[in-house]
Amino acid sequence: MALTTHPTPRTDPVDPAEPVQLSAVRSLLRLWPFVRPVRARLFTAAFVAVVASCIGVVIPLVLKWLVDGPVVTGDTGGVWWGGGCLLLLGLAEAGLFGLRRWLVARPTAGVEAAMREALYRRVQRLPVAFHDRWASGQLLSRATTDLTVLRLFLVFPLTFLVVNGTTIVVGCAILLAQRWSLGLVLLAPMLPLMVLCSVFQAKYALVARRAQDQVGDLTTVVEESVLGIRIIKGFGRHRSQARAFKELTRSVRTTELRKARLLSVIWGFNTLLPELAVGTALVLGAVQVADGRLSAGTLVAFLSTALALRWPVGSIGFLLAMSSAAATAADRYFEVMDEPLPDDPAAPDRAAARAADGTADRAAVGRADGDGPRAADVAGGGPADGAPPVGGLVFEAVEFRYPDAPPGTPATLRGVDLHIRPGETMALVGATGSGKTTLTALVPRLYDPTAGRITLDGRDLATLGRDEARALVAVAFEEPTLFSATVAENVLMGASGTPDAQNAQNVQDGHGERDVPADRTGLTTTARQTDQQAALLGALEVAQADDFVAALPQGAATEVGEQGLSLSGGQRQRLALARAVVGRPRFLILDDPLSALDVHTEALVEAALRKVLAGTTALVVAHRPSTVLLADRVALLSGGRIAAVGTHHQLLRDSPEYAALMSGAAEPGAGGRAQGGGPVTGAGRGTTRTSRSGPREGESAR
Repeated sequence: MALTTHPTPRTDPVDPAEPVQLSAVRSLLRLWPFVRPVRARLFTAAFVAVVASCIGVVIPLVLKWLVDGPVVTGDTGGVWWGGGCLLLLGLAEAGLFGLRRWLVARPTAGVEAAMREALYRRVQRLPVAFHDRWASGQLLSRATTDLTVLRLFLVFPLTFLVVNGTTIVVGCAILLAQRWSLGLVLLAPMLPLMVLCSVFQAKYALVARRAQDQVGDLTTVVEESVLGIRIIKGFGRHRSQARAFKELTRSVRTTELRKARLLSVIWGFNTLLPELAVGTALVLGAVQVADGRLSAGTLVAFLSTALALRWPVGSIGFLLAMSSAAATAADRYFEVMDEPLPDDPAAPDRAAARAADGTADRAAVGRADGDGPRAADVAGGGPADGAPPVGGLVFEAVEFRYPDAPPGTPATLRGVDLHIRPGETMALVGATGSGKTTLTALVPRLYDPTAGRITLDGRDLATLGRDEARALVAVAFEEPTLFSATVAENVLMGASGTPDAQNAQNVQDGHGERDVPADRTGLTTTARQTDQQAALLGALEVAQADDFVAALPQGAATEVGEQGLSLSGGQRQRLALARAVVGRPRFLILDDPLSALDVHTEALVEAALRKVLAGTTALVVAHRPSTVLLADRVALLSGGRIAAVGTHHQLLRDSPEYAALMSGAAEPGAGGRAQGGGPVTGAGRGTTRTSRSGPREGESAR
């Protein structure tokens, strides 16, 4: 079977075959909030362009005076005077159009930047379920190609639709005033041109939408091919990939040619009909001049005005095409911006929750200082005396179904009840597809439970804002993700109050350049950098990454490259683990964090992790007995439910399924797929991501 990458099916709300189209005007009016801050310069630019265009229409009137006056009478001085006036008017027109261009350049670039920043913020805040559904290439094309189309619309069509419309109205008025009979001849093509333009815009909008969606799919394939280049080369499938890519490019080419054909048709009619009208008017005007009913100057002025209207009339199709593409780009942009954000508790609700759970926080702080909380210490509607403690991490009848799971399929998690006591480490064990990664993704609120609730030290996770929840919880996923940044920047992402770029560089260098006044915490910049450096070194030591980081060319200041592929798989996993522990979180979620390590390194990391886990509440997904032994207790997840909880030895004795998993026997009931959903990787299901497997620990890093 050929290994080919096909375009990721579009699962966003709009089907390119049957687009939900607003009118172009309504779509473009949605840009107003971004345009409003620069409206003064844009309106000024439009006014300047209108004046410049009107000057072009006035020039034929000067020609009429020049021909009927100084030329006929032989007044040489008048001819020079008229020529000077024409030169000044031409210079004024050129200067005003140049001024218009200068006026729109900076504000339109600012609008594009503001829209791109807003889109990026929105994408960052949208839930993981959104990213599961949307192909990354579609998002990239919206942030690049579509925004470029919108900027070009603001620079050119937006202004010239107004300018050309004004020019046509003023020019037609001048034509009718000079000779109404000839003016009507020139106006005759207007009605058929309006009908043609209306039909053209409707058809062009559909084709433009299809083209922009196809470019998004093409971007997705390029991205996946680059990310999966090791797989492609490893299996020798570059030819099949090239064939698949060629098919996509042919589809884009076909659609672009369809756009070109539509544009050529409208441009041809917009040129042909006015030219026929001008030719007819020229013949009729020449006859009238010969009969003495029309002066030569009037005919020259009339024809000059008609020729001055050729560009405004002929460009209508081009401007409408650009406007249709811009309207489509606006629709695509706002499809993302209109996606609902996950509901976070309102600020008053969070304040009330904090007040109600204040003693729970104090209990947690006491635990961090070595005092374990008691059930009676937890406020906010906790159980009465004698009831089970509610501190730590608690799952209560938790159910979860992926938003895009087919109807009728069972939920991924069903009735999960689990209590991880404060300061306890719980190992989560289960067959492939049992829902382990899905369960861990609920704690940092990457997803929210469909039913039931999760509490952190007695506080309902649903009452916490996502930022607050993620400040309490640190996560290391099975498949580590590193960014195109330095080692220090990647690790310190897990620390609260991560320094800015300059401070991060100082942390990497091991010193601060200068002291600055203390902030509200009472710490100077240098003091904070020292704390960050100490946290960085401590986290690297826990992950047994300090030795290989020190051996890098620039130590912790070394750039790791895109996705960290300059490092081995084990090195990337250790840096991800260091990122999880650097912030000393109250709750730690580890999804099989040692899978890419060799036996010797794994033993060292486990020894260091025991010290870290002793001071935090941890849930560790484990597949090997060595990882299970890090935990105080073990929970067996089977078929989306907690089947058994106990120590490792108890479950070995009492649970045949657990014993089979630990012995490496066939997994009972393992189907290789999560219940009620697709395979789960990383923070969620990898439906639109390409897996990138690095070398195992022991292979040399590049």
